[in-house]
Amino acid sequence: MIGLWDTTGNEVVKALAAERRSAGGVASGMALTLIVVVDEKRVREAEAAATIAAAAHPCRLVVVVRSEIERDRNRLDAEIVVGGRLGPCEAVVTRMYGRLALHAESVVMPLLVPDVPVVTWWHGEPPAEIATDFLGVVADRRITDSAQAADPVEALRQRARDYAPGDTDLAWTRITPWRTLVAGAFDTTNEQVTEATIVAPPTDPTALLMAGWLSSRLGITPRRVDSNDVPRMREVQLSCANGDQLTLTREDSMAVFRRTGQDDRALPLVRRPLGDELAEELRRLDADQVYAEALGATVGLRGLDQRPAQRVHVWKDPATAKRAEAGVTAHASTSGEG
Repeated sequence: MIGLWDTTGNEVVKALAAERRSAGGVASGMALTLIVVVDEKRVREAEAAATIAAAAHPCRLVVVVRSEIERDRNRLDAEIVVGGRLGPCEAVVTRMYGRLALHAESVVMPLLVPDVPVVTWWHGEPPAEIATDFLGVVADRRITDSAQAADPVEALRQRARDYAPGDTDLAWTRITPWRTLVAGAFDTTNEQVTEATIVAPPTDPTALLMAGWLSSRLGITPRRVDSNDVPRMREVQLSCANGDQLTLTREDSMAVFRRTGQDDRALPLVRRPLGDELAEELRRLDADQVYAEALGATVGLRGLDQRPAQRVHVWKDPATAKRAEAGVTAHASTSGEG
């Protein structure tokens, strides 16, 4: 590992090249560049997840930690790891302070692997508008996690309003096992589904996407039953035109599948590590049309996959916005005193 403190982007590029030479090209043949935007307190989580994903998708990992954007003096610190503790990848962990944090692309762009896709993953609360983050605009695929937001349900709606082909959300990834089991139930029947019920906490974004998926696939409007007895989606019930009832119920790391006229079956439904979820999303680097249709059905927006895939960067200075908001609040308080 090479540590660079109070350095420059040019020095980081040189140090990465030197470390690659000394490592003997251990990470050549990379499939993509993975940019991770994360807060300092969650860097280790992001690194652990990226290590698992890199085992399946060798990549150059660029971690961007933005801190203290109102600091008077700009500073860049970096760690460079080729192979080693982060697996078969080249990793550059950058910590940016001051106004430099608002221009992270000036450091990141020279670190992108030529001629391979770029994926940006926000490990934390997703941006309200991806176009305000250049690291999202430059990416071919963009991974958010609405479950990390203060209001996951509203965050998912915002993902639909802000959607462009190439976007995805880890709440969608988490229902892949559910979708697989539900779809598998119809391998031996062609009966039409007439009703669906989903039992889940009211703030669970995976349940919303499950409802959207069923709606987009089956042309029905699933009924939601709120339950705070479990931390995430508990049950999916389907009613068929011939009177059959199909129920999939989560029981710890298993799912119990019940069907009219058949014995109950126990099926695996394990909560996967974050790295496995990330690896799944890195398997495809084109737009996920099924996700777009499910997301659109979730919030009542059509044609999400018909939107332009490219975004135009919209400059936003959070420091200026914060000061302006504080000024408005102070003015309102002064006016109230009068």
